[in-house]
Amino acid sequence: MAEPKNHDFLDDLAEAEAELYADEEAEIDGEALELEELRAERDEFRDRFMRALADAENARKRSERDRREAEQYGGSKLARDMLPVYDNMKRALEAANDEQKQVSAALLEGVELTMRELLNVFSRHGITLIAPEVGDRFDPQLHEAMFEAPVPGTQAGDIIQVSAEGFMLHDRLLRPAQVGVSSTPAA
Repeated sequence: MAEPKNHDFLDDLAEAEAELYADEEAEIDGEALELEELRAERDEFRDRFMRALADAENARKRSERDRREAEQYGGSKLARDMLPVYDNMKRALEAANDEQKQVSAALLEGVELTMRELLNVFSRHGITLIAPEVGDRFDPQLHEAMFEAPVPGTQAGDIIQVSAEGFMLHDRLLRPAQVGVSSTPAA
C-alpha cells in the first residue's frame, strides 16, 4: 500500500507543477496581452498626434493664404467704388472742346493731374487698366460685350467700340472692359 501513496504524491506533485506552470503561463499571457494593449494605445496616440500635426499645418497654411488674399484683395470693394470716379474724370476730360480747353486750361490741367494721381494710386495697389482698342479681338475673360453689330470691313469677334475701360486687381478681374463686338459673318 505504500506504493499507491507514493503514486498519489507524484500525481499531486505533477498537478502542483501543472498549476504553477498554468499560473505562470496565465501571468505571461496577461503581460503579453497588456503589452499588446499598450502598443495599440501607443499607435492610436501616434496616429492622433500625426493627424493633429497635419491639421495644425493645414490651418497654418490656410491662415497664411487668407492673410495674403486679405492683403492683396481686401481693398477690392473700395477699388470698385473708385472706378466711377475714374470714369467721370475721363468723361470730363474728353468732353472739353478746344474753346473750353483755352478758357479753362488751369481747371483741365488740375483734372488731368488728379486723374494721373488716381492712376498712380491704382498702380501702387495692384490695380491695372484694361484698355482695349477698336480692332482688338474680343476676350471674354477681360471684356464684356454690350452689343453686337455687323460692321463692314471687320470680322466676327473684333471690337468695334469701347464703352468703358476695365480694371484688374492683381490677377483678378475687378471690372471687365465694356465693348461692342462685330457680328459680321466670315466672307
